[in-house]
Amino acid sequence: MNSSVPSSNVSISPGNVVLHPSWDFDGLVPSVVLSFSFLLGVPGNIAVLVFRPNFQHLSSVSQKLMLNLVVSDLLCLLTLPLWIYDFINIWTFGLVACKILTFLVYCGIYGSRLTVTALSVQRYLLVVHQKTWTHQTGVTLLLVLLWLVSIILSIPALVVRQVTTDQNKTRCESQYSSEAQWITVLLTEALIGFTIFFVVVFSYTRLQKKVKRAAFFNNPQTSRLVTTIIVSLFALWVPFHFFDVLISAAILLHNENLLKLCLNVSYTVGALNFVNSCLNPFLYAFTSYNFSATQLERGAAAASTFENHLQS
Repeated sequence: MNSSVPSSNVSISPGNVVLHPSWDFDGLVPSVVLSFSFLLGVPGNIAVLVFRPNFQHLSSVSQKLMLNLVVSDLLCLLTLPLWIYDFINIWTFGLVACKILTFLVYCGIYGSRLTVTALSVQRYLLVVHQKTWTHQTGVTLLLVLLWLVSIILSIPALVVRQVTTDQNKTRCESQYSSEAQWITVLLTEALIGFTIFFVVVFSYTRLQKKVKRAAFFNNPQTSRLVTTIIVSLFALWVPFHFFDVLISAAILLHNENLLKLCLNVSYTVGALNFVNSCLNPFLYAFTSYNFSATQLERGAAAASTFENHLQS
């Protein structure tokens, strides 16, 4: 690693699908993961748009957030064929397409994560604090703010993504002007990712705890779904951001062996981000009845009644 101008032949960020090891086991695994995500995720999200399963049980706020989640996931999943082609072949679409497609992937991933966060907070407020949100203007402003934040967070990817030629192979990949820039991008992504994860986990664990207090309402299906959501986020989000931090440490320590090892593992870990986009329809839309407004209101009322009984 050049200590003055470090650069990487892999993208090491959440929108990262440009993975460029040699076409061996290290390259095969993430390519298969990306293909699986596309083949399962695109039909699943389109099915939610067309059929809108269980939407009749959801509040208008939940419906809009659910549709926003689908649009966000499709935004990054529909670009996967081009990235897989680049991964196993070369980039032939030019610099403008490289930057725009990367920007769209980042916007989709950040949009998806922020929407998941909004859904968890909405459910938390309804059950734990019994606060409903029915003001349509407020919902519209929330969605506008969500996409504005996603666009702002995606700008660094737009800046660092370049088309490069190495060993007669043209790639669309991240190029960093300095170690400081590289570390800043990594740690910023890690901070945002961990913050979102902890907000979602806090919201769902408090929700589950509140509902469980009302033993006569306790729904095993709801508990299993909450557990599945948290476990899937931990398995698909946390490892990637853990390697963000580890790669930053390797850069600071100028440990080339650790850096090489982390980058090799990050190929597959980065691809797992897209598995989350293909699981979202099954975690949020097709099982949404468990978190419908009626179900949550019943749970909130039952838990509050139970608590008041204990206090009296």
